[in-house]
Amino acid sequence: MATVIRMPAVLASATEAAIQAWSVSEGQTVAVGEPLADIETEKAVVEYAAEIAGTVGKLIAQAGDNLAVGEPIAIILAEGEGPEAVGPALIAAGIAEGAASSASAPAAASVAAPSAPDPSAPRTDAPLASSPAERASHPPAAQSGRLFASPIVRRLARERGLELSGMTGTGPGGRIVRRDLENARPAAPSAVTAQPPVSGGADFTDVPLTAMRRAIARRLTESKTTVPHFYVTAHVRVDRLFALRTEVNEAAGRKVSVNDFVIKAVAGALTDVPAANAIWGGDHIRRFDAVDLAVAVAVEGGLLTPVLRSVETASLTALSASIAELAERARAGKLRQEELEGGSFSISNLGMYGVDEFSAILNPPQAGILAVSAAKQRPVVDDGQLAVGNVMTVTLSADHRVIDGAVAAEWMAAFVRRVEHPVSLLL
Repeated sequence: MATVIRMPAVLASATEAAIQAWSVSEGQTVAVGEPLADIETEKAVVEYAAEIAGTVGKLIAQAGDNLAVGEPIAIILAEGEGPEAVGPALIAAGIAEGAASSASAPAAASVAAPSAPDPSAPRTDAPLASSPAERASHPPAAQSGRLFASPIVRRLARERGLELSGMTGTGPGGRIVRRDLENARPAAPSAVTAQPPVSGGADFTDVPLTAMRRAIARRLTESKTTVPHFYVTAHVRVDRLFALRTEVNEAAGRKVSVNDFVIKAVAGALTDVPAANAIWGGDHIRRFDAVDLAVAVAVEGGLLTPVLRSVETASLTALSASIAELAERARAGKLRQEELEGGSFSISNLGMYGVDEFSAILNPPQAGILAVSAAKQRPVVDDGQLAVGNVMTVTLSADHRVIDGAVAAEWMAAFVRRVEHPVSLLL
């Protein structure tokens, strides 16, 4: 029977998203895993793939539509079904066929659902109808005076101090798009005030929280206050790793980084100590056979953690290429949904900033995250003799519900062994 496709929760904590562009058209046959649309949230643009095979019977939402998670966006017909199956599917989804046709019209395509209520941020638009049929009855932006902009446009406007209410959108139906932000002037800095009792006499600026920053604050506060963190630190000699990296880069067509070696060493250590390759499941601990690692990537306004799959089986050069490609698309907001899901362990590397040592906060339900600092020359002892060596400090943050102290120590020993004998990373 025909299936109603609904707006997916493409990212954790997303309550609304926009159809940036459809990758299919009505009447087109799609297979499982084939891209259906690019979904835009305040954090990223994610490629949404088909979860069932069939024929696209109707595109309920149009490119540019901003919808709440769970609202119908398309109808997929099963094998053997024809256009006559679209109507009953629309009715089953709570949409009259005529209203759905109106919702697909260009004039109504500009209607956008509001952001989820947030007491810490001022509302810039009025509440809209809760279903596509109701939204279709509302007049276009030019007539209603409402603001219509995608989640990313609203986020960028907040970050740049721009006031959307004074803008004229050049997108479909008067929608405000990214290009409209380029020539806009920042709003007057009304948030800059002098309050001596609070600031000691200095002026200050209150920077509004973006949706990404609110999500980061909420998740990390929850992690730090509800997950029993403990920490294991080690100082690792990386002289052999530096020497091997030089040889690999001379022989390989692609240059590999120290971070590539570190990620490979993390995977090797998780293979050596499988008890650490696990996540918390509430009433169970789930241990994985493959090693999927989340790597923190700094992006505008926060960070994302794309996941590398089966790192333990990847060659060093292939891993390096995958990391670079994921990081580039993360910064461009072009990650796919599945690339932000899963992973049993995370890596946060601040070595490029010269950091001596730090500890990271866990990303639940993952049970481990490794904080990697800069490799620096330090005094070391070789066979009783004082010498100078390249040393890197790493700190494992672990969830004590999943990983006991002895397991964490065993894992750290395995990681140090892999780094200090890096030939094992090429085998």
